[in-house]
Amino acid sequence: MVSFERAVRAGAIYLELDVHMTRDGEVVVSHDPNLTRTCGRDAFIKDMTWAELQRVDAGYMLSFDGGATFPFRDRSIHFPRLAEVLGTFLNINYVIEIKQTEPSLVSKLLATIDEAGVRRRVLIASELDQPIREVRQLALRIPTNFPYSDVAGFLQAMAARDSAYSPPGEALQIPPTYEGWNFVTPESVEFAHRAGVEVHVWTVNEEAEMNQMLDYGADGLISDFPARALAVARARQSA
Repeated sequence: MVSFERAVRAGAIYLELDVHMTRDGEVVVSHDPNLTRTCGRDAFIKDMTWAELQRVDAGYMLSFDGGATFPFRDRSIHFPRLAEVLGTFLNINYVIEIKQTEPSLVSKLLATIDEAGVRRRVLIASELDQPIREVRQLALRIPTNFPYSDVAGFLQAMAARDSAYSPPGEALQIPPTYEGWNFVTPESVEFAHRAGVEVHVWTVNEEAEMNQMLDYGADGLISDFPARALAVARARQSA
């Protein structure tokens, strides 16, 4: 919540976040499925109840100086429920990435989105095929990204210059490069745009790369430094 608040204060109108579900069915916001990296505890969110997770210090392991200091310890930082985030930032758009498949959280996620009344301000994402297939079956009007198999299909269609390519989702969310391959190029962005697909690039943190991706025509940047990305975008708009 601290990061989201700072991003919104900086001017962000989109928040990208990841979700998991507790053992008793609460959809919570966390990048990792477990607490090892953030809390120093050997436990998985899906095995914990919401009450148990609330007692965990979610800022325990955060350090900016290699572990000399931990400025967010004992500051009542907790893992928020998705409903808390959606209810706090009322005029924000969301990219919600599903990181969990077993058990499925899709129905609970969609119910949370509907209770918050934000269907028209959400894109649901996942690198995994199963949750995106479920979303497309249960909520046809909510836009989705491309999971692994859809990205592969896009790349194959682009290589074949398939003019009949029909995209399965609305947003191609890819890194600039992957295992030596350049994913985001002027050609890939142009092919996506011809198919009616937006291109969102992750995770872009350096100004030079931000500008390069925008020069290629990318529609969005996913960054750990939203204020920096916003400054780059504003500078380009005023140039």
